[in-house]
Amino acid sequence: MINTRMFGDELKKLGFTLFSGVPCSFLKSLINYAINECEYIAAANEGDAVAIASGAYMGGKKPVVLMQNSGLTNAVSPLTSLLYPFRIPLLGFVSLRGELGIPDEPQHELMGRITTQMLDLMQVEWQYLSGDLEEARGQLLQAEQHLEQNKSFFFVVRKGTFNEEALQKQQTAIHLNQIKVAGHGKDQMPARHEALTVINAMKDDNTVQLATTGKTGRELYEVEDSDHNLYMVGSMGCISSFGLGLALTQTNKDIVVIDGDGSLLMRMGSLATSGYYQPANMIHILLDNNAHDSTGGQSTVSHNTDFVTIAASCGYAKSIYVHSLEQLKASLKEWKMTKGLTFLYLKISKSSMDQLGRPGIKPYEVKERLLRFVSNHPSADKEEGEICGP
Repeated sequence: MINTRMFGDELKKLGFTLFSGVPCSFLKSLINYAINECEYIAAANEGDAVAIASGAYMGGKKPVVLMQNSGLTNAVSPLTSLLYPFRIPLLGFVSLRGELGIPDEPQHELMGRITTQMLDLMQVEWQYLSGDLEEARGQLLQAEQHLEQNKSFFFVVRKGTFNEEALQKQQTAIHLNQIKVAGHGKDQMPARHEALTVINAMKDDNTVQLATTGKTGRELYEVEDSDHNLYMVGSMGCISSFGLGLALTQTNKDIVVIDGDGSLLMRMGSLATSGYYQPANMIHILLDNNAHDSTGGQSTVSHNTDFVTIAASCGYAKSIYVHSLEQLKASLKEWKMTKGLTFLYLKISKSSMDQLGRPGIKPYEVKERLLRFVSNHPSADKEEGEICGP
């Protein structure tokens, strides 16, 4: 059994000071240590934790993700379509509930058999974490070598690996909405690229723009490709969690998250997480066309969803319905001056740009370019030939 505090101190020595995850009884002591001694961001689900940690990595941190193996299934999308194409290296700890021969709940039986196979299929390097501290120290150094090659590395943690670490008394913050503006007029219903043009025109040398999966990223690329931008190519629903991780680690940058209704509906719990951690330098813009536009225009259920009220109830400082491009521009201008976690909602039409292409730059090149823009990140100086898939 590992002394949890000594193991946690080893992680800190290696620079791992930010953790995000969802609790598991097998990992509770390591999670308690992270809450007591480091920065811990409690995610609504495991996929969001991966996205938060990825954003934190872009902000210059060395993050750790923590999850139960049942939650590994929830993280498959960002592990395969965010970490892999963008070549973002994360250190992870996943518990082994349902291990063969150890009594456990029936819902863990299958997952216990396939956890390591799943990691293999996703091309994530992994090892069983040793219960011996000296051996575990060596394993951490091996993991560090993989991370330095832009490869993610996960430790699979068996029952009883960590000794008891008590959770210190937690201070719970309460954040209340300050400004809520509901819809009260006729919607202009501009095209997506028109809204993106307005948003893009408001950026300055301190702005990072994060565009969600599908046509939002593709059209932003057509409006203007910039080293300020990240175009999400997968991981649907993860853009605001990614933005949260980046905003919390790069507080001197303005983080503009551009979301879609289908995307936000997929991981709406992220609104509660952002509302709790309250990055004042983040604005979350929802362009709602009531459609999965990239896959044929099938309707979403957004017409039945009051996103402005939901964001306000989750603790966004400002939650505002904007009816037109003029109001969008005015709200962005005001936010630049006043800041505060803000949610803007704009209804847009279902139309898209004609003959819309795709970004002519690879996702990992977008990552490296943005890293240089954000913080002279060490990994951004690597030669392309040194970069490997996770």
